[in-house]
Amino acid sequence: MTEPPTVPPENTPPTVPQLDVRAAQPPSVDTPPPTGGFADRPPGYPSALVWLRAGILRDWRGVLGAFVATWFYLPVALLLAFWGGLTFGVAGIFAAGTGADDQVPQVLRDAPLIGSLIEAFLTRSGGVLGGVAGFVIGFLVGFLAVLALPWLGVADEPFALITGLIGTVIAAALIGVLYTLYRVLLEPRLLVVSGARQPSRREYARLRPVLDDCARRLGLPSVPRLLMEDDPVLSNARTYARHVVVTTAVLTEPDDEVAALLSHELVHWRTGDEITSAFVRGVGLPLTLAHALPTWLMRTFPHPATNFVVFVFFWPVLLTMRYVVLPLHARDVRAAEYRADLGAVLTGHVDGLRRILERRLSFETGRSGWDEAVCATHPPHELRLDALERASLAGAPVGAGETVTVDRLFNHSGPVGTRRAWLLVGALTLAACLGTSGLGLVQWAFYRPQAAIDGYFSALADRDSDAALGYLTDQGSDTDTKLLAQLLRGKGYQPPTDVEISSLERDGDNATATVAYRLGDVRQTATLTLRREDETTAGLFHGWRLSGGPTPLNAAIADPGVRLNGVELPVATEGPPLVLLPGGYTATGPSSALSETPSATVLVGPGATAATLQLVPVLKPAAIEAVEARVRAWLDECAKQTVAAPPGCPFRYYSSSTTQKITWKILEYPKLAVELTGPASAQVSTPYETQGKVEASGTTTYFGTSSPFKEENAFTVAGVATADGDTVAFRPAAN
Repeated sequence: MTEPPTVPPENTPPTVPQLDVRAAQPPSVDTPPPTGGFADRPPGYPSALVWLRAGILRDWRGVLGAFVATWFYLPVALLLAFWGGLTFGVAGIFAAGTGADDQVPQVLRDAPLIGSLIEAFLTRSGGVLGGVAGFVIGFLVGFLAVLALPWLGVADEPFALITGLIGTVIAAALIGVLYTLYRVLLEPRLLVVSGARQPSRREYARLRPVLDDCARRLGLPSVPRLLMEDDPVLSNARTYARHVVVTTAVLTEPDDEVAALLSHELVHWRTGDEITSAFVRGVGLPLTLAHALPTWLMRTFPHPATNFVVFVFFWPVLLTMRYVVLPLHARDVRAAEYRADLGAVLTGHVDGLRRILERRLSFETGRSGWDEAVCATHPPHELRLDALERASLAGAPVGAGETVTVDRLFNHSGPVGTRRAWLLVGALTLAACLGTSGLGLVQWAFYRPQAAIDGYFSALADRDSDAALGYLTDQGSDTDTKLLAQLLRGKGYQPPTDVEISSLERDGDNATATVAYRLGDVRQTATLTLRREDETTAGLFHGWRLSGGPTPLNAAIADPGVRLNGVELPVATEGPPLVLLPGGYTATGPSSALSETPSATVLVGPGATAATLQLVPVLKPAAIEAVEARVRAWLDECAKQTVAAPPGCPFRYYSSSTTQKITWKILEYPKLAVELTGPASAQVSTPYETQGKVEASGTTTYFGTSSPFKEENAFTVAGVATADGDTVAFRPAAN
């Protein structure tokens, strides 16, 4: 039940009463001020954690504005948008001004009156319209490019995008909390550096009783530490987290105005307004630092030329602060000022505060460049005076029916959290820890560089070529995967065994591993390089791949019948090269009646740049006898002829007389030398020391006189032996 309204005194302007303001009862027990790292903090909070939490979580709009402006690079976006718009605008002026007429349909251009009207309009305004359109397009392109550029790499990975945003929020919040702690814990030293000092005995005796009386009226068992600033002109006061700084000019003010001033600052101190401001500054710390320089220049060198030069160089930062951060943070700041003004009303010094506000717009100055731009956005003094008028008139409140008291002004700060809240936080934390641990375990087991190496060699051991290619960065777009799979499944394939990773060094997205393995009967080592995949698996895990691709075979297979692991290789020398995966391959070549090709082993190590295949056919022992038999049969046929020069034969009889009844007899067959020129051909020759002998006998006629003759001659055999199926053929060389 509300109290009946009191009658206002005479000569009071008729104003509808809206607030019933009541001062607090003096505290019954004097509580000593807190000590330790958070000494001189305001009372009414169960712990320093509750105090910090209340200030940090109060102004979500200001935090959001600082976060977006800083961590989404709004000043850079504005800068790039301006230059993009300027560039596109200039291009649009020339493009539209010179080519606008060509875009009009011919029918409209030829139309009477309308055609000339359109032509005149485009001639005089086409460039302007093109420039405006170009500027708008360029501005949007430049602005959005900066906002989207950091997220282009994760645009196709929703989990990565979400984790990136969460990571950014956590980083901003962490910096904000650390900055707040820095400002609170080091506040005494920071104030001393800024020029504040301990009050003298006269100053202390003048201000401390007033401060204690105001605190008693507000129900505060303790007061902030009082510091002085030497300024004999401006009567100002500023409230920090644990201190109140008063200028020396306040000492000459009337007690009522001093009490109103200190009551206002005590409310700021009790409600933790500086904590809120510090956290907002901390969330936007990079922007805070960027804004500090131009603000310091304009404050130190107050001149229009200085302001112009500073604006030219720092306009993106200044505009971002003024039109993004300032509007979002101003609501909480103005509410804090109205709330602090009620402190003077509750302590009974509303007239003093009214006189202060009537003399100047605000009695608080900015504490830094950020504060001057953001936190000093006090409400208009006329609105503050109007609120004081309503608050100073006793009466029933309008609407809510609630009386404004110290408890309602300061609210009640409960514990850090209820039991249910702590249980929920604990459950969520446990779930997050278990989930993170599970994801980390999966990452460690399946998505480490070691896992890629183990999987690669396991795929080779399983003779799975597709799986092995999946672990390589270069899988070869022209690789004959079907042939590669047949080679690995062949009987002669030997995968690397006893694989052991002896060392692994990682440098960002790259890694280098030293791997020992056994290939055949030899223990070998290889150095493998790996690269982390840009794409993720399930939107969470980044796997690894071995750099490079399959090993090319550096020998062109032109002869038919060449096989690897029993798989016949293609004969064509053009087209994609033959590539091999690591392992041992058994190579065999063709066989004929002349030659045979001993099998060879091709060893391909991991990371090898090339593989060599060398198949050397050798002459069969029986092939020499077959060639000699074919040659002897040929020589016998030659010896059967009864002419002095058997055609195509390696011997003949030379005489100046007429030869009659000549016969040939092979006295000694030559010993042949057979040299392979291919798997199915050989060069046949006769060494000098193993020439054959032939005897020619018969009768010669010279001037009608016949005489018998017998003569022995040496001869050689040369030609080409070829394999003709299972037999050997001989073709003599032309004499």
